Amino acid sequence: MSASPADSREIDDLERLLIERACGRLVTSFSHHVDHGQAARIADLFAEDGEFTAPGVVTLRGRDELREGLGRRQEKSLRAARHVCSNLLIDVIGRDHAEGVVYVAIYRHEFGEGEDPTGPAPLGPPLMLGEYRDRFVPTDRGWRFARREVRVAFRSRR
Repeated sequence: MSASPADSREIDDLERLLIERACGRLVTSFSHHVDHGQAARIADLFAEDGEFTAPGVVTLRGRDELREGLGRRQEKSLRAARHVCSNLLIDVIGRDHAEGVVYVAIYRHEFGEGEDPTGPAPLGPPLMLGEYRDRFVPTDRGWRFARREVRVAFRSRR
């Protein structure tokens, strides 16, 4: 019995590395956009029918809903945030599917009256520590998130 074209055994090392790199770049771009006032651009990192979910908080489906929902984050100009990601692991399942997980620590500060939002924010403990669980698919625009789920392991008491 021959393997299907999507079978990961048919993917050579270079192709696997290129897929892993493309998916890893999506992970990094997501955090960069949200942390630098470009949250509405995150929708472009998703497949047309992509989904972002933080269970119990929000589920956004499709690029239009993603652009609108994440665009509201962009309006919070008095917020400083950093999504610090580590321990990235991407598994290439086949030419049409990859999965990943990355740990995320989120630091955030809401600037109040009298604080300079252009200066460094005070540093406290992370708001939360958890992980993103990702599913990636190839599209005509390259690899994109099919689904991104936030899973919280620790939450700040503040």
